[in-house]
Amino acid sequence: MIRILKNGRTLLPALVVLLIVSGCTPSEPEAQVSSPASARAATVMAVQPVEYEENAILPGRVEPIREAEVRARVPGIVLHRKFVEGSDVKAGDVLFEIDPASLKIALARAKGELARAEATVFDAKVLVDRYAPLLESQAVSKQVFDAAQAAYLSANAAVISAKADVDNAELNLDYATVRAPISGRIGRANVSEGMLVGQGDTTLLATIQQLDPVYIDFTQSVTDSLKYQQSVEERAATNSTILMAKLDGYNTFFEGELLFSDSQVDEKTGNVVLRGLFPNPNAVLLPGMYVRVKAVQSHSAQAILIPQRAVMRGHDGRAFVYVVNDQNTVESRPVETGSMAQNLWRITEGLQAEEKVIIDNAAMYQAGEKVTTSVKLASNS
Repeated sequence: MIRILKNGRTLLPALVVLLIVSGCTPSEPEAQVSSPASARAATVMAVQPVEYEENAILPGRVEPIREAEVRARVPGIVLHRKFVEGSDVKAGDVLFEIDPASLKIALARAKGELARAEATVFDAKVLVDRYAPLLESQAVSKQVFDAAQAAYLSANAAVISAKADVDNAELNLDYATVRAPISGRIGRANVSEGMLVGQGDTTLLATIQQLDPVYIDFTQSVTDSLKYQQSVEERAATNSTILMAKLDGYNTFFEGELLFSDSQVDEKTGNVVLRGLFPNPNAVLLPGMYVRVKAVQSHSAQAILIPQRAVMRGHDGRAFVYVVNDQNTVESRPVETGSMAQNLWRITEGLQAEEKVIIDNAAMYQAGEKVTTSVKLASNS
């Protein structure tokens, strides 16, 4: 409300002047001008290509390269055991001796039958020789001569049969001395002295296994198996070791090479069986052992590895990283990830050498943000 003074003048101009003067008094604070925000610090890693091998750890089982069952091939009583259980034997070493008495008798009988057959041949030959000139003078009939000649041929056949019986008897007598068919390590004896063996069947006496080298059989999916065989072909020229086996609790690795992969795929699992050959001079690898086989799936001399924590996933599930460009601006970069080595992702697409990737607290940053960088060397942590 505007007041009117007694002299007729109004208070409005004075009030306006007062307001204007009041707006300029030093006691009124002035509006603050906002200053630009400072750039945040970001820890980055400069991408450096490195040599990298992609390995697969697969379960495997040791198999002997050769295995022979030592069996009794003739009946008899075991007289002696000539080896130490668990020792190494050579092919031809005497392992068991079976009582040869009955076999010697059989051999003597066979030799007697041979002598009788040979005597029959002699008698038949004399008769044929006697009838031959008489046939020319017709002193004997043709029928009599033919019968004498047939008897001679039959006696020759009997000699051949008797010789075979002698050979068989000698062979059986030789079987009474049981020898190692192959070189290797012999296990425990399944029989002892005094036992009757070979009576109606070929009794298993012991088993010999060749342990240097040995096979290791392992399984792998068809896809990975094809990748592995391609790696084998690529590295064949360099004679590089492409298989390594490790026993739990044993610090030494065993180096080997791939022999073949099975020609049939397991319908239930989609896996294929592969076989490696491993030297085993100290016989540490024993048949039946389970081992872990490391197979080199691929090799690259220019692989890009970055810490796992630097890789993030978008709403669509695709992987991306934050890269700092030359203007110190954060960029979102989609990438393709391959295999993992400890805590490092292998990046197959999306990054180039010398690019700077944010590796610590990457989710705190946004694309387009200005940052200051501190470079950190690559590590497995």
